[in-house]
Amino acid sequence: MNRKQKKTLVRILLSAAMTGGFLLIPVSGIWRFVLFMVPYLLIGYDILWKALKGIIRLQPFDECFLMAVATLGAIAVALMGSGDYVEAVAVMLFYQVGEWFQRYAVGKSRRSIGALMDIRPDFANRMVNGTLTQVNPEEVPTGSEIVVKPGERIPIDGVIIDGESTLNTAALTGESLPKDVMTGDSVISGCINLSGVLTVRTTKEFGESTVSRILELVENAGSRKSRSENFISRFARIYTPAVVFSALALALLPPLIAMMLGMDPRFHVWIYRALTFLVISCPCALVISIPLSFFAGIGGAGREGILIKGSNYLEILARTETVVFDKTGTLTRGVFEVTAVHPELVDENTLLHLAAHVERYSTHPIAASLRAAYPDEADDCTVTNIREIPGQGISACINGDTVHVGNEKLMKAVGTSVRQCPHQHAGTVIHVAKGSEYLGHIEISDVVKPTSVEALEGLRHSGVKQIVMLTGDSPAAAGRVAQELSIDRVYSNLLPEQKVEQVEALLDDRNSSGVLAFVGDGINDAPVLTRADIGIAMGAMGSDAAIEAADVVLMDDDPLRIVKAIRISRKCMRIVRENVRFSIGIKLLCLLLGAVGLANMWVAIFADVGVMVIAVLNAIRALHTRT
Repeated sequence: MNRKQKKTLVRILLSAAMTGGFLLIPVSGIWRFVLFMVPYLLIGYDILWKALKGIIRLQPFDECFLMAVATLGAIAVALMGSGDYVEAVAVMLFYQVGEWFQRYAVGKSRRSIGALMDIRPDFANRMVNGTLTQVNPEEVPTGSEIVVKPGERIPIDGVIIDGESTLNTAALTGESLPKDVMTGDSVISGCINLSGVLTVRTTKEFGESTVSRILELVENAGSRKSRSENFISRFARIYTPAVVFSALALALLPPLIAMMLGMDPRFHVWIYRALTFLVISCPCALVISIPLSFFAGIGGAGREGILIKGSNYLEILARTETVVFDKTGTLTRGVFEVTAVHPELVDENTLLHLAAHVERYSTHPIAASLRAAYPDEADDCTVTNIREIPGQGISACINGDTVHVGNEKLMKAVGTSVRQCPHQHAGTVIHVAKGSEYLGHIEISDVVKPTSVEALEGLRHSGVKQIVMLTGDSPAAAGRVAQELSIDRVYSNLLPEQKVEQVEALLDDRNSSGVLAFVGDGINDAPVLTRADIGIAMGAMGSDAAIEAADVVLMDDDPLRIVKAIRISRKCMRIVRENVRFSIGIKLLCLLLGAVGLANMWVAIFADVGVMVIAVLNAIRALHTRT
């Protein structure tokens, strides 16, 4: 609670205490007026001042104007002996209570987004000629060496060249579990170094780093309003003056008609009804709760490591019925792993041992996967005469024996017959031979992420009707992943432009009310992210182009974040609809009762302030979503 909120709360409590105390004093006439003007002015001076400034600027029709007219009118009616000053104080008092709840809710939402804003680093420890200097992160060029001490934030994206530590990534990914890093690992800005000292070589400038992109997305999110917010803004501009003139007509027309018919005009009765009408009709609940619901939804998503670039995208995301995935790096890990070993004449360990030694000096991803599968590769074996055959594989002498590792073309070239395995999966097959003797083959595949199955099941439970996968991989590799994940439709062997064409075809086939979302991470996914109804980029490994083109950015590469994003958006829209229906329904009922004299000022207070408080409390539920 900030200073202004505390001050308002004190005013509310003092005003309420005074009003309750003055009700016990048996006084009437001018002294009763004087007494109740004290709590009235204490609680309402700022509202009256805002209303006056609006009139001076020729922009009078807002909530403050409605409250000022209604309460001053109630005081005038009480002076005529047909009402009570308590009603005027109560209207202003409960209006301020509603405003306080609204400011508290906004503050709670802001703190959620503010936690993201706190990731901005204040400095960077740059190493120059052996000297450590504390500088502005914006002054550090790409390729510089920076030192990150325990407790400090990593200021710029880079690669660790010395040291190992544990990082707190919660502010970026929403993941509370610390991440262990060591020499050679990539690190992103905004993470907190928890233990060891790290020396990092920067790979980007500060303006292009992860933390800068996040801050830019958060700062710009408020400018992209949803259709619901734009409608409410236009509605309030028309609704408020219409209400004022309707109340004026209610105050004057019935008495004038009564006078024309020779009846008692009862001006005080109709003025009181008009004032009640004004209080009931105040659109606070809608004007405040709808934007607040979206603001809370975006804040709640941010706490989960999901950056939504505007409330318009939150609204679109809630209508998602088709989700199209890129495969590599999105549903799969994007790195090769040994998934099966099929030896002949030797055991599995020996087959991996020979393959890893031949691939010792290769930088190819397949070579890295073979070395990872045999961690004892750096033993005492002698590896000589390494020869790479383009498009076929590698040959080398291991302790005097020539070993060949590669595809079928290489095996044929060295006079070895390849034996196909009946249990072969849809991965890349690496054959191994010693001399002309066939030793077996190793299967290497891009493995599915551990959470992909759960994520796709979660999407279906959340109302997604169709899941599609687009990939440039072979039909066999794509089919294996699709079968493992139970994907509805698969399109393989696609070039980037063909992915766009396929998405356009899916857009033409979809239900007109349903939204198509595309999820990708690579630079070649940027055109598809732009073409889809809503683009979702994997942020941790995703390319800059993909993140710029996307409407939603996930701050890690877990597909489960997509399920969370859709559930948050749908809960937010459900809250918006609840608030609209509840607010309008209660107000219409109370307006009808007020117009015919069945609702007094206390009913009006509930219809205005009570409905607003309930709507605001409902709106802040968007901050928390069970996923």
